[in-house]
Amino acid sequence: MVDRAELCVICYDISDTKARARVADILESRAARVQGSVFEARLSRHAARALMAELRPHLLAGDSLRLYRVGDRQLDHCDNYGGPAIGAGARYWLL
Repeated sequence: MVDRAELCVICYDISDTKARARVADILESRAARVQGSVFEARLSRHAARALMAELRPHLLAGDSLRLYRVGDRQLDHCDNYGGPAIGAGARYWLL
């Protein structure tokens, strides 16, 4: 089975300012911030697991970190009002 990249929505609720800043810095290097604590990126399952493993050590008791995978077929069922377009159907990132 091919491990193709899909849109991933990553969000967090982290109370500690330093921990929140570390998580945001890591996410900003790999994803697009679409709201204060919400990011979007196209990631393979392997890359998504690796990212979550990198973020997990920065969490404290009571913190929350979530990653939702949104398949291309499900993008047709997503709505957006303001901000950047959801996923935009791109298959690549220009760096």
